Amino acid sequence: MSRQLSNFPGGLHLPGHKELSVGEAVAAAEIPNRLIIPLHQHIGAAAEPLVEAGQKVLKGEMLAKAKGFVSAAVHASSSGTILAIEDRPVAHPSGLPALCIVLETDGEDVWCERHPVEDYHSLDPSALRNIIRDAGIVGLGGAGFPAYIKLNPGARTAVDTLILNGAECEPYITCDDRLMRERADEIIAGARIMRHALQASKSLIAIEDNKPEAIASVREALERLDIDDIEVVEVPTRYPMGGEKQLIKVVTGKEVPSQGLPLDIGVVCHNVATAAAVHRSVELGEPLISRIVTLTGGVERPRNLEVRIGTPIEELLPQAGGLSANVERLIVGGPMMGFTLQHREAPVVKTVNCILAATREMDASRGPVRPCIRCGACAEACPVSLLPQQLYWYARAKDFDKVQDYNLFDCIECGCCAYVCPSNLPLVQFYRFAKTEIWSQEREKKASDLARERHEFRTARIEREKAERAARMARKKAAVKGDQGTGDNAKKDAIKAAMERAKAKKEGAGTQPKNTEDLTKEQRRKLAEAKARREKALKDQAPNGASGGKEEK
Repeated sequence: MSRQLSNFPGGLHLPGHKELSVGEAVAAAEIPNRLIIPLHQHIGAAAEPLVEAGQKVLKGEMLAKAKGFVSAAVHASSSGTILAIEDRPVAHPSGLPALCIVLETDGEDVWCERHPVEDYHSLDPSALRNIIRDAGIVGLGGAGFPAYIKLNPGARTAVDTLILNGAECEPYITCDDRLMRERADEIIAGARIMRHALQASKSLIAIEDNKPEAIASVREALERLDIDDIEVVEVPTRYPMGGEKQLIKVVTGKEVPSQGLPLDIGVVCHNVATAAAVHRSVELGEPLISRIVTLTGGVERPRNLEVRIGTPIEELLPQAGGLSANVERLIVGGPMMGFTLQHREAPVVKTVNCILAATREMDASRGPVRPCIRCGACAEACPVSLLPQQLYWYARAKDFDKVQDYNLFDCIECGCCAYVCPSNLPLVQFYRFAKTEIWSQEREKKASDLARERHEFRTARIEREKAERAARMARKKAAVKGDQGTGDNAKKDAIKAAMERAKAKKEGAGTQPKNTEDLTKEQRRKLAEAKARREKALKDQAPNGASGGKEEK
């Protein structure tokens, strides 16, 4: 009995152009003389280098470790020598450089020591996730989120369903199609490992119905391996069927909540290529050092190549027969969600699934930008049921509070709204601008809040210390006043007696002459004169004519 499918709103039926590159089997790309391996190929923090210039490394050796929780390690795609760790151009919409490890290959392609797991069932899910983390595996469908995180549901919910996304809905791209045709066994093996890590109840592989060869290949592999706990689901060909939330809605009938995660409804979704990479990391001990890339559009020989991570894109073009004369630009990804490549020497990274050579004819399909005519076509095409026109107006006006009221962050940037817009408005660019500005403001607010909290904490500490000092002084004063008020005569008498003893000792020390036995005549005379002066002085100072405290006779 076939599975009952649901539907999602909007979406488009686009010309696929997949026949250009899907007919030829995947071939291994040539190993370049130099690999340029960026430290940041994923969502999250850039990896932290473990090597230095001049160091020799082997294929598969870890070059940089994951830094923090949301990060991924990077590895040597071939053996050779580290030339430098420096900024180089990378495949990014901004065109800005990023820190990369430059590796000169030695042509030998010698593997480092690998540690395959013979029986992954003997490992607990945490140990499996650590292997996948150290292998540097990220989502290969385009987002680049570290795979081990999505395989860690935590204690908040149980995972009911693991979905492998084989929809590959964007035009021109065929790398997943060829993978499913040629390496279905690896995908199935990866799916079972993922299911064990998640402790999921069931597994599904969703494939668009315009890929009959891929569907047949996966089903044949399941039958040959005698596996009955994985179901292949044919889904309609409609863009953006490969969107995570859209695919989940169609396959399960469940809807991911606004700004929520699939895990909130007990579902985890991974790409089929990610599953194959998980299999290779666990059962073969191989980290993620290559991926299949589609080269298509205005090239003489559209095809799919398995490319080493770090291979300069300009070195792949001759392997696809070179560019046609009418190519205007290169797009990383597909025509709907891809971006223009600013530097052809930029390397292939883990998230690069396609290099599309856009011809003059392809770019000519978009006319000049005109004012919005409020036709509503964008709202009809939106697969998330947003109001793209309102988002556009508020993003353009930089009213970032209002644009969030219209659920900006539910936008998946699929480009359906811009595709159908008769005014050719670059709607997605406005949404991306608004998101970037909001994120920037939030970062500034967090920094400001942190500075304010630090200032308030310091002020409170100073006030507290001041109050504590004042309290101590008050206690001391109260203690002194208490002593005075209680009439502690014993204490006063002791103090008075001590003062009198000191006075008597002082007076006694000055009245008795010392060393008077062996005086000369002159010394005796001077001593007598001094004594007479003292007696006279005492007599003159004594009141009422008293002399030395004695009465006169």
